[in-house]
Amino acid sequence: MNQDSTPAPAQAPATARGQRTRQKLVEAAEVVFGEKGFERASIADITRQAGVALGTFYVYFADKQALLVEVVDGLAARLKAELAGAIGGRGDRLEVERRGLKAFFAFTARHRQLYRVVRQCEFVDEACFRRYYRGFAEPYARALARAQAAGEVRRLDPEAVAYALMGVADFLGMRYVLWGRGKGQAAALDAAVEFIRAGLAAPGAPAARPRRAPRRRSP
Repeated sequence: MNQDSTPAPAQAPATARGQRTRQKLVEAAEVVFGEKGFERASIADITRQAGVALGTFYVYFADKQALLVEVVDGLAARLKAELAGAIGGRGDRLEVERRGLKAFFAFTARHRQLYRVVRQCEFVDEACFRRYYRGFAEPYARALARAQAAGEVRRLDPEAVAYALMGVADFLGMRYVLWGRGKGQAAALDAAVEFIRAGLAAPGAPAARPRRAPRRRSP
C-alpha cells in the first residue's frame, strides 16, 4: 500500500488537555507501529496503548495513515532539534560531525522504533518518507557547501556527500545502538569520525595522528 498522499497537517487542539491527548496517541503509535507494523497495527491497539477511548482517535486523526505521517514528521522535528542543540554552530566541520553522530546515537537509543517506523512510511506514504530524508539532507548539504567555501573540507558534490554521511550514521546506529545495545559504540564513533576526516580533508590539511592501539596484558 503506497498511496503517496500525505494528508494536510491537522489543526492543533485548542486546549492543553486536547494537546496532551493527541500527543499520547502519537507516542502510542510510535510504539505500536514499531512493534506490530503499520498493516497489523489497529486503531484499537493504539488507543489502548495511549489509554484513551477508541472514538477519541477520530477527534484528532482521520485514519492510521494520517497518524503514521504525524509520527514520522514528529520524529524528524525532534531529531533535528536534538542535532541542532548538539552541534550549536560551533567548532570545525570534523567536530560538528562527531557531535552530530553522538547526538544521533543518543536519540536512536531513546527512540528504538525509529528505523522501523520511518521505513514503513516508504510503503504507506512515499511523500512523507522522502520528506523525512530530504529534510535532513538539504540543510546538511548547505552546511557542507559553506565548509567547502571556507576551505575546511575538500570540494565534492555537497548533496552526494550529505547522503553518504547520513548513510554512515544510519547503519552505525542500527548496528551499534539497536543491535549492539551500545556495546562498541564509542569505538565505532571514533572509527567513523576518522573515516569522515580522511574523506573530507581539504588538500594540504595535516594528517590526523594515528590512535595508539591499547597494550594487551600478557595472560
